[in-house]
Order: sequence, then C-alpha cells, then structure tokens
Amino acid sequence: SIRVEGDKNMTKLSSLCYIEKDNQYLMLHRVKKANDENHDKWIGVGGKFEWGESPEDCMLREVREETGYTLTFWKYRGIITFVYGEDTVEYMSLFTADGFEGTPIDCDEGVLEWVAKDRVPELNLWEGDRIFFRLLDEDHPFFSLKLVYDGHSGLGEAGLDGKPMELLKANELIALEEKHLPIVKR
Repeated sequence: SIRVEGDKNMTKLSSLCYIEKDNQYLMLHRVKKANDENHDKWIGVGGKFEWGESPEDCMLREVREETGYTLTFWKYRGIITFVYGEDTVEYMSLFTADGFEGTPIDCDEGVLEWVAKDRVPELNLWEGDRIFFRLLDEDHPFFSLKLVYDGHSGLGEAGLDGKPMELLKANELIALEEKHLPIVKR
C-alpha cells in the first residue's frame, strides 16, 4: 500500500466500491480478520492502493480479488477524506458499479451478501458511511466528503463539498432516513 509517513502523520490512499444488482448492494460483513478496524462492520469492497495504481486500477483489482467479479461498468462517485485522530488521514475514492461478470468467490476478509438498498441503514455501519449512502441514494453529483473521527466517540465533524454539515446522532439519522428526509443543511 502507498503511505506517506512523517514524524507524526500518515496518509493512506484507498478505494471502495458498492456493486449494485436488482436494487441491492453487495455488502461485505467484516468478520474474518483479527485486529480489523472494520470488525463486524458492513462495508463495500475495496482496499489500499498499490504502487502506480490509479483509483480505478485499485478498485478493479480489489473487486476482482475480494469477489471474483470483473467490473464492466462503474462510476466514480466521490472522494472521501477520513481524518482519524491526530495522526492519520485517508483519501478514499468511492465508486458504484452495476455491470459485472464472473463467478463469485469466498472473500478472506468477511462474508459477502446482497442486501436490499432500503435495508442497508439497519446494518452496523460507520456513522460517516450513512452520509455517503444518502448521497448515493440521492444520486448526488461527484462529491468531496470530509469525515473527522476523534478516535474515541466516533464521528466528530463532516463537510460536503467544502461546507460544514450538521451531524445528527445515529438514531436521529436513522429516523430521518426512514422518513426520507434530507440530512444535509443547505
């Protein structure tokens, strides 16, 4: 993986893809790896860049390695900047894909499962993932989302396209999602 390391800070580059079929997302339930920062979370398919890869190269390789699928149609949806505590920043390229071929394989990082899009909010997700799922659901144009996690109590702040967002507690956010109300103050 590519990391820019300094005395105190580390920068990571990664990609994440949500494969779509029949109004469902292929979700990865992270339950197989020891010491996994995503343990028991439901996420998309993706991982860290290898040397010389573009965001698309990384995403295509990770999807193939983790699912067995070769993507035939995908869309670059946004860039997510994760800030973890005082020392780590991760830039994640977010994709969706609805064209693929191949035979599914077992994933060594967790269990792959097709989940209806309207059931995704019920899953154990990171708080920030709920924000970008809303943006995907709204078919928001290419976006830049910044998510700042304080390392102890979860998501501390968020910004969309350079503007601060109002954060809601997870239960308030789920209630708004169920009512299909917007979560971004405009």
